Amino acid sequence: MRVGIGYDVHKLTENRKLILGGIEIPYEKGLMGHSDADVLIHAIMDALLGAAAKGDIGKNFPDNDEKYKDISSMILLKRVKDILNEDGYTVVNIDSTIVAQRPKLASYIDSMRKNIAEVLEIEIEQINIKATTEEGLGFTGEGKGISAYAICMLKK
Repeated sequence: MRVGIGYDVHKLTENRKLILGGIEIPYEKGLMGHSDADVLIHAIMDALLGAAAKGDIGKNFPDNDEKYKDISSMILLKRVKDILNEDGYTVVNIDSTIVAQRPKLASYIDSMRKNIAEVLEIEIEQINIKATTEEGLGFTGEGKGISAYAICMLKK
């Protein structure tokens, strides 16, 4: 068994779609980034790659490579799954937390879980996603950005 942890943060900005867990969330701002800036998927990918000792998303999908410009993070998650499979790893479980003052995310969580389960070819019960605020504190609490944490367990 191997355990990995991941973290990601992106700034909220005008004229971008807000994508979390592969779902477009209606909101007046989106996350700034080279790809679609899906902080949840990025945190999950870093947890998975870390557990397998395969670096991080920056190493595997550099933000100075134009082939990753505006790419869906779900496509990158599929590539991470392929990297894990090459070394004989399968996902036991993923637990994650999205930190955002707004928008409220509870109604989107089951769709996010379904998307991630489909890409990783695991059961939806193997994925947990929580959403929380920071009670107005810090950059996420002030509505300047969104962050996400993830932890996972892999088995060979």
